[in-house]
Order: sequence, then C-alpha cells, then structure tokens
Amino acid sequence: MNTTVGALRCGWLALAVGLVAWPVGATDLVPNGDFTDGVAPWVGSESLALEAGDGRLCTVVPRGSVNPWDAIVSLDGVALVAGESYLFSFSVSGDPGGSVRAVVQLGADPWTAYGSVAGAAVPEAQTRSVGFIAPETRQDVQIVFQVGGSWDRDWRLCLDDVALIGGVVLAPYQADTGPRVRVNQLGYLPDGPRRATIVTSAEEPLDWHLRDAAGAVVASGLSAPRGFDDSAGVAVHVADFSAVSAVGDGFTLSADGETSHPFAIRADLYDPLRIDALSYYYPVRSGVAIDGAIAGEAYARPAGHVSQAGGADPNQGDYGVPCQPPEISLRVYGEPWTCGYTLDVVGGWYDAGDHGKYVVNGGISVAQVMATYERARIRDGEALVALADGSLPVPEAGNGVPDILDEARWQLEWMLTMVVPAGDPLAGMVHHKIHDNEWTGLPLMPHLAPKTRELHRPSTAATLNLAAAAAQGARLFRPYDAAFADRLLAAAEAAYAAAQTHPDLFATPEDGASGGGPYDDTDVSDEFFWAAAELYLTTGDPAHLAAIKTSPHWADAGVTPYAFDWKHVAGFARLQLATVPSGLSAAALAAIRSTVTAGADALLAVQAGEPFGHPYAPDSGLYDWGSTHLVVQNALALATAHELTGDRQYRDGALEAMDYVLGRNALNISYITGYGTHFARNQHSRWFAAQLNPGLPHPPDGALAGGPNSSIQDPVAQRLFAGPGCAPQTCYIDDIESWATNEITINWNAALSQLASYLADQ
Repeated sequence: MNTTVGALRCGWLALAVGLVAWPVGATDLVPNGDFTDGVAPWVGSESLALEAGDGRLCTVVPRGSVNPWDAIVSLDGVALVAGESYLFSFSVSGDPGGSVRAVVQLGADPWTAYGSVAGAAVPEAQTRSVGFIAPETRQDVQIVFQVGGSWDRDWRLCLDDVALIGGVVLAPYQADTGPRVRVNQLGYLPDGPRRATIVTSAEEPLDWHLRDAAGAVVASGLSAPRGFDDSAGVAVHVADFSAVSAVGDGFTLSADGETSHPFAIRADLYDPLRIDALSYYYPVRSGVAIDGAIAGEAYARPAGHVSQAGGADPNQGDYGVPCQPPEISLRVYGEPWTCGYTLDVVGGWYDAGDHGKYVVNGGISVAQVMATYERARIRDGEALVALADGSLPVPEAGNGVPDILDEARWQLEWMLTMVVPAGDPLAGMVHHKIHDNEWTGLPLMPHLAPKTRELHRPSTAATLNLAAAAAQGARLFRPYDAAFADRLLAAAEAAYAAAQTHPDLFATPEDGASGGGPYDDTDVSDEFFWAAAELYLTTGDPAHLAAIKTSPHWADAGVTPYAFDWKHVAGFARLQLATVPSGLSAAALAAIRSTVTAGADALLAVQAGEPFGHPYAPDSGLYDWGSTHLVVQNALALATAHELTGDRQYRDGALEAMDYVLGRNALNISYITGYGTHFARNQHSRWFAAQLNPGLPHPPDGALAGGPNSSIQDPVAQRLFAGPGCAPQTCYIDDIESWATNEITINWNAALSQLASYLADQ
C-alpha cells in the first residue's frame, strides 16, 4: 500500500539529512508506515507483542536480552534498484528508553546493511533518517528495527511515520564545524605558543581580536594567509597571539566575522587531564566488578568474563579458555593449529570497543603507562608527587604503591597468563590474543557477553611485547614488591629466549574476520630491538647491549610520519634508551640521543608546513587509523627531545600538537571526551554506549577518540564519504558505529597519559 509523500513531511525530512530535492509525487516504498491500518504487514520477534493505536506501532521490549537483534520489529519484501538513492526515515520514542538500531538490509545471509541509523529512544518522539545508494537490485530487502539488549528493565517502544523514499537527491554530507576560528578549546599555557587557525578564502591578512571573559579586547593583530590546506580541504590563515600576557578563563578570538569557542590561558590547564587520561583504565578492567564509588556510579558494572553469562551461546568467561579449533586455524594460518590445554586468562584491560584482549596492543599500552611513571621518577619532583599513591581512583589506593603502578600491574598480571605452558609445543611463547569466537553487537555489557572465548596462536610479536613490558616492570616494581619484580624479570628473559627460538611466528590479517582485530605484523625486528633495550636497561647485561647495537634500528631515527605505534615500536625503545639511566657509554648515549633529536627536527619541519599546527603529514596524504594518537606520539618525541636538550622549540612543538587534538583542526572538535566546548562523546564502545542506550554512560572524561581516518572502512563513514570523499582531516564522525574513525583504545590513552603528564609539568 504505497502513499504519496506530502509537502509537510518533506520539510522535516529535508532538514534531517540535508536533502536537495526529490521528484514530485515520489512514492513511499513502505506499506502502512503510519500504522493507520493496524500492524500488518509488520511483524515482531517472539518476545514482542505488537499493537497499533493513535497512529503508532508500539510494543513492550522485555528485559533480559543481550544482543540488539534478540528483539526486532521488521518488514519484508521491499525492493531496491541498483544505483538509486533512497531516504529511510522514521519517528521513534521509548519509555523509559532503550537502544534502537534501524537497518535497511538484505533479508537473507549475509544480511548486508544498505543503510542504518542507531541511537537511544527517549520518551519524546524523535525523527531519525539516513540516505543511501543501493549497490544492487534486490526484491528481498527488509526493514528491521533491532531493539534488544535491554538486560535491566522493560521499556515501551513506539514507531511512527516509517518511510523509504526512492529517487531522492541527497546533498553531500557536511559536518557542522561551528565557528571558522579554530582554537585549542581547553586553552594555552601563559609561556607557550598561542595560535589559532582561521578558515577563510580571504587573500589578504585579516584583523583579529582577543577578548577576555567580559568582552574587552586585550590584544589584536593581523593573520598570516597560509593558502589552501589539502589535508583540511579549505583555505586558511593563522593568527599568532603568543605575545599576549593576559591570563584567565573565557577568552575568545574573533576574525573575519567569526568568534571562536572560549578557552583559557592558565598554567595548570593539563593537571586534570593527567589524572583523567590515566583514570580511563580502571573502568575498562576485565575480570573484576567496577566499583561505582571509585569510578563514578555511571561506570559501575559486574565483573566481565568470569563465569557463565546469559544468552543462547556458551560463555565460561576467561577461565579455562581453549585454543581455536583446527578448522578455523587452517583458514587463518594455513595450518590446522590448536592446543591440548586451556588457560585461565582472567584480568587485564579490554582493548578497545570490543571485549578482546591483545598482547601486542596491551604491551605498548602498559609500557607507556609505566613510562609515564618512570619519567616522573627520573625527574623526582612535582611529577612524581602528582602520580603518588592516592592520586588515581583505583581500588588499590592507599597500599603504599603508586596508583599508576597498581593499574599497570593489572595488565602485567594478565599478560603473564598468556604464556604457553612448559612441556607443550611452543612452550614459553605468548598467545597473540584472546577474544570472542564471533563478533558481537552494540551495546553489550562485558558480563552479558554470550560468545565462546578462544586463545589464538602464539606469535613472536606478542612474546616480545611480554619480554619488553615485563623487563620494564621488573625495575619499576623492585622498590615495592621484589618478588613480583623477580617474577617479571624471569618471564621477560624466558619470553625473549622463546622468541629467539621462534623468530618468525607471525599473526596474519586473516585472523581478524571473526570476533576481534588481527594485529598482524610480519616485521618484528623492532620488537626484538625494544625487548633487548628494556632488558638491558633493567639488567645491564652486555649480551642485550650487543643485540641493541647490532639492530638495524640502533641508528635509524625513523619517526616520520609517526614516531611509533603498536606495530612500530623502535621509536619507543629509542626514547627509553635516551632517557632511562643505564650503563650506556657517553658515546653510545650521545648516539642514541642524536637520533631522537634528529627525529624531532624532522617532526618540527613537518609541523611548520601544517597550518593547523600538528606534526603529522603522511607521505600518502591520507590519514591513518588512530591519527590523533599518532599526533600525540609525535608530540611525545618532541617532548622527549625537549627534556634531553632544554631547547624550547621542541616544547613548543609538543604544546602546539596538543592544540590540534583539543580543537584546532578542520572539524573544530576536541578529540578528548570532556575537554573543550565541542568534544567527542560517542566513541565506539560496547558499554560506554549512551548514544545507543540512555542507561549506559558516555566514555569517561579523558578518553581519546581515534580521529580522522582516510580509509573509510566502517559503514557509517562509507555512507557519508564514499561518494563525495573527504579531505583527510575531515574523515571523522562522532558516531558510536563509526569504528574506523571513532574507536577508543588502551594504547591511544596510554600515549595521551604520557603526553598529558609531560604537559602538566610545563
């Protein structure tokens, strides 16, 4: 029963999606989308009793379901035509509220989603809409409202005005970027660089005015035109107000008829971020209940992956976890690998938006958390006081151990459980990862996860991550727990020896198809360098020094376009060798430090060419996954060069890099939750998922979003950018389902923690 779309309905749909036009008399492909003729042909899953009244379809969604698709309202038999544009829209409300994911999808396996929109249904009816282009002609398309996943309460769902309009013309996606004057929305240090970027096509310098909170002009000047910025897709100017002596809150910068978001000029700006960035880890602990009195009531939850959970699939948690079955290993590794044992691998940190735990990412994460403390210990000043026992919201506060080490221990203890037992094949090697055997949906609390957990084949990279992180931990825990330090050092030496015995056991890209990411890496020369470096810094063993000096990474600065990440760890090893006291000769220390400053100089040269002030410009011109994290890592290289040399240009470079992360960018968004006026708050996570379920929290303050990613891998990014494309800095959406641009991870926050601690001491 098709109906003609009316003019009034056109108005709010156009507003919702930036619609340009649709043909006069366009037809609605949804029969009975206004529910004036009852419920049919709509159907509900077994747990839902559909009713129609007041021109709406309503149903009570019962508590106790785990996945979104456990409860659905659906319509089958919709036809799409390849290449045609469609607008899918509906009105939705929920009392007291729940998660709704609406999908236009193939009605059979593999259930391809052509267009989807997700969010939390609230008592006041809201209109949702999404445009898409059909990639194929199909007669068996269905419209599905996934409304399951409500484990703690019943709620009432109501739908109205469901429409699917064909033949529409949709405007290209345009992000709401706010004022064209872009600043660090947190603020600036009184004795650091203070610059803003102005998006403008003006060819001549522009007047700018800095105003205080009362609106009084405290400084003015002329901007410097910088031309068209390819990375941002716009022409820009830069305003430099570094000479301003005023301090306080509520400053704004005006130019070209636009006024920036407010910001502060204060010396203590980064003190809270040092703590918030590190406080991210307690709420993502696995295997323990999160205490709301410590983490905040919104983040309280039962322990995840410790016992049988609800749902149709078995989940024994992370006790007695088996290896992958051979038929799966044959597909991903080319051999039918499995094991004859199980491991108790409870604990550690959940890696990212999923419930997986990965040694290769966990290793660099815990190493950078520990490096934050080690830097403070070397400085032995305010930095060490700021990270003392009692500084973080963790259960161990007050035990006489710095809280940051207590948090690191939670991860290190888990990494030690991932070792292949003695007497078994590959004994001493470390399992690459442990996660669900299949992907789960959003939202999903860890204690409700229904899938089987599996150990994945050991890898050389994972084994060396344990060797490096455990060696580092051994020297840091020595003053507080000598027995644990001995245990860590023994594990580090054993893992390093095992990796030397099996130097080419690699993770594969194919091992990322089900349940977790692959973290594939076929060049582990940098991991060998890092492990040898940490072992040498802890033991002083000449054999480890020889391994360092014979590594190809000993003299290679290798920091452009990024200093280091989980896959390229030589840069981190170099920073450690350059800063941690050791037995290196004066000549060797000078050599390694020269590579740090050479790398920092290269980053400053990159930064000078970027009108948004970030030291990041990949040779391809395309931004990588987690680009904000790479900006932060590059800033850490600059920060280290500053602490080695005292040269302010490196300090200024690190500060200005942070400007980009905190809002001075093409999208005018702070990528750190809770910091700035307009900040990311819907990062991809299964339990920090307020966008999908109002009963769940947003990510905690201090969580770093991944940021622009030119690869456009997830469905949300593909829908918005695949046609018109996006300038690299603009390939980002603050949407929970944009996992390629908006994920949160333990390694990104580890880098942020390290940089924030440095900045707080400036």
